[in-house]
Amino acid sequence: MTASPLPLDARPSIGITISSSPSAGADPVAEARHAEALGFDVVSVHRDVLSGPPPSLETWTLLTWVAAYTTTVKLAPNVLALPNRHPAVLAKMAETLDRLSGDRLILALGGGAPVNHPAFGAFGLAQRTPHQTVAATEEAIDIIHGLWRQPSFSYTGEHFTTSGADLQPRPARPVPIWLGAFGPRMLDLAGRKADGWLPSLFLLPPEQAYRSLDQIRQAASRAGRDPDQLTYGYNVDVLVKEGAAATKGQVAGGPEEVAERLAEFLREGFSFLNLSLSPAADGIQQRERLAREVLPILRAQTQSTTGRR
Repeated sequence: MTASPLPLDARPSIGITISSSPSAGADPVAEARHAEALGFDVVSVHRDVLSGPPPSLETWTLLTWVAAYTTTVKLAPNVLALPNRHPAVLAKMAETLDRLSGDRLILALGGGAPVNHPAFGAFGLAQRTPHQTVAATEEAIDIIHGLWRQPSFSYTGEHFTTSGADLQPRPARPVPIWLGAFGPRMLDLAGRKADGWLPSLFLLPPEQAYRSLDQIRQAASRAGRDPDQLTYGYNVDVLVKEGAAATKGQVAGGPEEVAERLAEFLREGFSFLNLSLSPAADGIQQRERLAREVLPILRAQTQSTTGRR
């Protein structure tokens, strides 16, 4: 399926990942406030893991702390590992954070990558096969939506159940649920039931990502949904540095080079780019160069684009 054209006045949505490090020099709130002041649309928190290495702060607590110190930027976990929280409890957590933050939450979920399985086992959490992970993720979406929309909600699944659960208050708006996944069954699930998709460049190279994006659009159409209503995001590591050579999963170079590479992702169907900075680079400088040198070029190129492949 071919992606539909971008409106001529479309403004790409751009997010940025902040540090979840507990080290003495890290200040995720300052990073988030700086990103908000520079005009980024979304601040995301990476690494929803319960143990290291490297050590990291707990994602939901950090996201809530950041929400309290910002006012306009949207907030997203990138992404929540399903085994870490029961979906019924997560539905309540998400409603509360969305309400208190002023409708700024994007609830991005993932099934829990195999690399996290040792932590799941250590903490007594579920360790599922790929098939079970897809089934559990679909059940989680059904439960979250059910609790948000219906009183006295009951659900019996293979992995999760609720019995006459009544979540009050229910959300004042439809909180978007995105999936960070790339297997074929997860792509189908994203098209059928999610509001957005958020894979990563280092795990899903561009050509594969474009094919996967088309698969999601097709799944949405088969389910009677409008594919254009979904958000198609891409996590991209970036380094703005003249003459820099990109490492695997990274876009690097001067502002024009970086902007052109990012524009390609947008032309091919992505509507949201979430940028992660090299740990070795100066975060303040990199955010400022992205906002002041790269994004103006990117947006000018997007506005001159009449369509995607």
